[in-house]
Amino acid sequence: MCGFFDRFRKRKPNIVESPPPPFVGTGAGMRMPEYRVKPYFIVASVEMGNTTTKCILTGTNLETGRCFIIHKTVSMSRDVRPPKPGEEVFGETLVGTPITRESVTELVKDTLIQCHREAGLSIKDDLDFVVRSTGVVAAMESPDQVGDFVIALANGCLDAGVPPKKMTPPMSIENLPKRLQKFSFADKVTFCGTVAGVSPPIGSSGVEMVANEMEGELAMAGIKEGAKWTTVDFRNPCISIDFGTTLDGRITSDVAKDAPTPFAKTIGNFCGLAGAIPDAIVRGTGLVSDATGTALDIFGEKSKISPFSKKKSSLVHDYEERCHSHIDIRIVPPERKRFGRVPVFADIAKESGVAMIGSDCGVNNSDADKLKEIGAEIYENYGMGMLNEVVDHVCARMALRLIDVAIGEGLVPPNSSIGFTGRAAISGRKPQIILDGIAERGIYENPEDHVVFVDDGLARGAALMGRCMNSLGKPKNPIGGVRGGPCIMGRRIKIGK
Repeated sequence: MCGFFDRFRKRKPNIVESPPPPFVGTGAGMRMPEYRVKPYFIVASVEMGNTTTKCILTGTNLETGRCFIIHKTVSMSRDVRPPKPGEEVFGETLVGTPITRESVTELVKDTLIQCHREAGLSIKDDLDFVVRSTGVVAAMESPDQVGDFVIALANGCLDAGVPPKKMTPPMSIENLPKRLQKFSFADKVTFCGTVAGVSPPIGSSGVEMVANEMEGELAMAGIKEGAKWTTVDFRNPCISIDFGTTLDGRITSDVAKDAPTPFAKTIGNFCGLAGAIPDAIVRGTGLVSDATGTALDIFGEKSKISPFSKKKSSLVHDYEERCHSHIDIRIVPPERKRFGRVPVFADIAKESGVAMIGSDCGVNNSDADKLKEIGAEIYENYGMGMLNEVVDHVCARMALRLIDVAIGEGLVPPNSSIGFTGRAAISGRKPQIILDGIAERGIYENPEDHVVFVDDGLARGAALMGRCMNSLGKPKNPIGGVRGGPCIMGRRIKIGK
């Protein structure tokens, strides 16, 4: 029996946490950040989620294609200012914080300016591109309402001094700054809406099937970029899962050599609740707000790893089972208009042949109080170490159940890869438990060559989206294409001609 556990302990998950850009010498003993003297593409990812609002500045070295985190400014979304008289409340976060277009605009503006000030960068002179996204979709009536939120995000960027040209693709290569032009293929290919070699899923009526579609797109792109720091070839076909407060992500197809385009299709979507599940559990401790408290408040972004004991393991398993008796993970039924409180067009997804895999707690989070009661029992009887252990196992099992559904739908072939990002999948013991669980399923001969865990997936995805929109490809270090295959730039140029 000991040999069985030793075999799994030897597996080390690929966890990507890229360092800031290196320093380089500039003469007279001086050292400066590399992005000051080398060709870097600097992108601001502005994202207002249900738990946090972030501005993360990334710099991609255009000589190597590697993306670095320059600086990040993070605030709690629950601290957004309350609506003023006359403002229309058009939505709320998952924990019920009301938001207006004006309050979102102000928060984004202040966060963007603060991040650049702290990084010592100028929005006017140093910033190349901005990508906006939101996970605040819980109280919206339908996916198309996300457009109002994105407009508010854009207005915040404009008010911060970002020119419109830094938020849209260039009309021609001449519209790019001269320092970027030699790295761009904008004179040879046209941006057609695909990001990281994957076409978005659009139903027959032309509408998005899930409200947080853009988050799923960015998470997929960010995991593809992050995998470049590892030996994992994370290209199509692949499964990307973002475990933020809400769940998002994509499953992409393989691409045949004789396919009319070199782009993969989106054949699966993830939606519903992710980090909201451990948030509900920790609210039972009384250590955080009963309404807006999160696991992030207690454990932080990295989470804490408590000592493992055999005595504890049986209790952990029992509590894990109790929690999962309230967690519903399956293909979203076509009649559902919400799953895990996220607005969906499940019927259109089914008609379009896209597997929509959802995660819920009861029906639209109706069982959250039951998880809170379990959390209270754990903390009162066994303390914080046990609570941390249970949370790790509950989250990891959620991830594995999502994979099980995808396997059941025939969407995890042996040549695929699986990537995770988001606080509820990459902190604490979760990566190790997930990797061991994937190994047990026997999908891959060497699972560590197919599985990756990436920090700041949305920010990395924003950087990659900016590169795609500006045609800043790197054929020698490709993102698009299939696992083990060549770059698709040549085919794109040929098709364009």
